[in-house]
Amino acid sequence: MNVQRSVKVLTMGLLSLLGGCQSSLPPIANEPKVDLARFMGDWYVIANIPTSIERGAHNAVESYRLDSDGSIATTFTFRDGAFDGKLKRYCPRGFVRDDPSQAIWGMQFIWPIKADYRIVYVSPDYQQTIIGRQKRDNVWIMARTPQISEAELQDLRERVAKQSYDMSKLQTVPQQWPESASAPSRSAEEPCE
Repeated sequence: MNVQRSVKVLTMGLLSLLGGCQSSLPPIANEPKVDLARFMGDWYVIANIPTSIERGAHNAVESYRLDSDGSIATTFTFRDGAFDGKLKRYCPRGFVRDDPSQAIWGMQFIWPIKADYRIVYVSPDYQQTIIGRQKRDNVWIMARTPQISEAELQDLRERVAKQSYDMSKLQTVPQQWPESASAPSRSAEEPCE
């Protein structure tokens, strides 16, 4: 009898613990319909809650190319720690997971793991976007240009806040480009990390 009671108490405790691990946050809202062809190209990271690999990033740029198989060749480049820091380049592959909206992707850095990646917002002119994750551990505010107005940034910050992100973690990503420079592109000579 004591063993059965102990098992029952242990089971109830585990179920309670597992229930406590679930997020009480509502599902993150994503863009209802994304035109993938218009979304492709270079996006400068204006602000973010960064992943561990991009802490201290300068001149961060995410570039997308839609491949014939429907996957998205992605190149993420930045200077590590300073504008003249070491150039870092990562080349994950995106996979659309939600055909109706095309806003929910799996981003694969390492096979077979596909990280949650959601287009939370894209402006009607496809000049600004917010990328988020259901866990709300990372977020990226990006634009087609390396600088945006303070009013535009404030609007995008408010959109992030409405998704229940911890805004104290959001930081500006330094962007400083000569007028003649463009975002680094994917090159066969430059390996990905």
